[in-house]
Amino acid sequence: MLPLRFPVTVVMHRIPLTSRWASERWEAVAIEADADGAPGCALLSDGAEGTRWRLSGHAIELHPSESEGYYLNASAREPKVFVLWRMAEPEDDAEPRARPLSVTVSYAEAARFLDAGEQVDAVPMPAAILAALGAFVAAHYKPEPRKKGQRNAVYEDTQARAGARRDGRRR
Repeated sequence: MLPLRFPVTVVMHRIPLTSRWASERWEAVAIEADADGAPGCALLSDGAEGTRWRLSGHAIELHPSESEGYYLNASAREPKVFVLWRMAEPEDDAEPRARPLSVTVSYAEAARFLDAGEQVDAVPMPAAILAALGAFVAAHYKPEPRKKGQRNAVYEDTQARAGARRDGRRR
């Protein structure tokens, strides 16, 4: 089965800092639906509060194998879209320096990115993507059946050999 794709645009914000250690901070601030999905970059605003860039050419793909991560996100109080981004190489003078690499709506995939030490920002999910995500989850998510817990016989044998009584005192 082919994945369901949504072309999206990522809005990145550069915030100037007055710090001796860093001159700026970047963050993803919004996701917008993109009609054509063609890659591109456009300056949205430039002022004292910072600079915003619209970076198109990205897509959210929904795969049935990630349906549990989608379910966790869709059932959350505030569903999010997760943007993995990296800074451009120092020799690359192109703007903006922060470049989105991957966009996902799976909690599990975002957690894997974070575990790998990547920069991931969570932005509010647009209503159109949430509606499509809800339909996808309804069609593909099957909760794992509950398994009965098993006693750990190794520890029970250890207690029996130590002569422990039910009240915890030794004999």
